[in-house]
Amino acid sequence: MRIRAILLLVAVAVVATAQTPSIFDGGVLNGAGFQKGQPVTGGSLISIFGSALASKVASADSIPLAKALAGVTVTFTNGGTRLGSPMLYVQPDDPAHGVISQINCQVPWNLVPEGSTATVNVVVTRDGVNSPPAQVTVGPVSPGIFSSGGRAIAVNSDGTLAWPAGVIPGLNTHGAKAGDVLIVYATGLGAVDKPIADGANSLDALRNIKAPIIVGIGGVQATVFFAGLSPQFVGVNQLNIQVPNIPPNDNAPLQIQMGGITTPTNTTISVIQ
Repeated sequence: MRIRAILLLVAVAVVATAQTPSIFDGGVLNGAGFQKGQPVTGGSLISIFGSALASKVASADSIPLAKALAGVTVTFTNGGTRLGSPMLYVQPDDPAHGVISQINCQVPWNLVPEGSTATVNVVVTRDGVNSPPAQVTVGPVSPGIFSSGGRAIAVNSDGTLAWPAGVIPGLNTHGAKAGDVLIVYATGLGAVDKPIADGANSLDALRNIKAPIIVGIGGVQATVFFAGLSPQFVGVNQLNIQVPNIPPNDNAPLQIQMGGITTPTNTTISVIQ
């Protein structure tokens, strides 16, 4: 009897110390631009911010992405449609270093019918404990450009980044010239012309986005040769664009405009003569 009592006390203690995950208000954001007040989009990458979302840091190590990572799952519910999210990364809180809990994952492709908008519920489950549901709007498009320190992940034809030379010690970078073709990485550009499974990359086929897109550099429209899914990355869009003729500028805004949404001017590339 005494052993049973001790085991019961241990079980009670575990339950009592279990942390309930919680998603911050407005904490479900485009995984590239993190624009608040903007919808997210089927097939895109998002970041979820909150508290106690994970117990340890973990990253996906295989493709297709699994729908559970380090005891964490994310579930989207739209009416009678309930879908799990492919998982990329989870991170616990670290208050001592000002770190908040974060999840990077993919919005399921078929959560909302193509071309429509809906408010859906998002629930994070950590070690069997559910967060309160958070509401987020899912729309046809939600463009965001991947960047680091405000500089776009825009790749020159020689594989270097189109950033000012020497901006990062030890990293070979240089500005792009008018007429150069860049590869830009983004997410949230919406439906594509060939179906693809949640969590899969696009190595099997070339997939173009369906929605019209305008890309600008320094306020001047760039020529878009390709806008679709990146072959090797899950949930990542690739743009092949030509730099227009603009004055040299180490901080030329790179922007995407589609579906009435324009990305901010604070994501930049370097343009040289």
